[in-house]
Amino acid sequence: MSDVFVVNEDEVNTRIDKYLNVKYPEESRTFIQKLIKDENILVNNKPVKSNYKLRMDDEISVDIPEPVMLDIKPVNIPIDIIYEDEDVLIVNKPKDMVVHPAPGHYEDTLVNAIMYHCKDNLSSINGVLRPGIVHRIDKDTTGALIICKNDYAHNFIADQLKTHESNRTYVGIVWGVLKDDEGVINAPIGRHKTNRKLMAINENGKEAITHYKVIKRFKKYTYVEFKLETGRTHQIRVHMASINHPLLGDEQYNRYPSPYKLQGQCLHAKTIGFIHPRTNEYVEFEAQIPEYMKHLLEILD
Repeated sequence: MSDVFVVNEDEVNTRIDKYLNVKYPEESRTFIQKLIKDENILVNNKPVKSNYKLRMDDEISVDIPEPVMLDIKPVNIPIDIIYEDEDVLIVNKPKDMVVHPAPGHYEDTLVNAIMYHCKDNLSSINGVLRPGIVHRIDKDTTGALIICKNDYAHNFIADQLKTHESNRTYVGIVWGVLKDDEGVINAPIGRHKTNRKLMAINENGKEAITHYKVIKRFKKYTYVEFKLETGRTHQIRVHMASINHPLLGDEQYNRYPSPYKLQGQCLHAKTIGFIHPRTNEYVEFEAQIPEYMKHLLEILD
């Protein structure tokens, strides 16, 4: 699909990504920004950045490529459903399950499972690889995840996640004994300077704020509750490692070897709360703590 727009007086000084988000309300800002980055959007036949501010009579050409047809198959994989209605599905994701297809994981992901369960009732905003996926958690993090069944619900909830209006509470076990009963870590997160697969505290990164509160102290570890104001990649893992209390079992950010046979970090997305897209009322759902974490807490007690 191709379109051409000419900027008028009322639109001058508007960011181009915001301008196009109005022109294409069915598309997310992230999708628009990707089009700009991929040079599918030009201003006066030249590529620009997402923060470009429009000038009078700028000619904007938009080329939205046809979606790539990939054969992502529905697979009958059992899923732990916490709640379901015509707009959303809340699932409790287990350990070792990737959220969406990626190299090495094309038939064993949460997307394969929800495609089987929901049939064609999934939002399409994040493309064929991520139908219904409005946010994600790491492969070895367990817990509550929202799946959207239509584009309206997807945009409605995505806006809450973007503006930090949703409530996301995690619990985890960290290395060492935290002295303070509670605290706030406010440190920007971006790509690691030398290892691009990792995240790190980075002054050029994006704002990241994590609130933590001690639930219980053990001899060498602490059971902690985390509340997120922002949702950066690996946020809790990076923030806790930055104050020398990395998550137990975290093979990427914890330099201490775990004495327990764990499969990745001890982190669980316990609670998710948001304004429901149909009722406009606040709803909240809780995912039961996985058995491995219950067992570990008993051992540590």
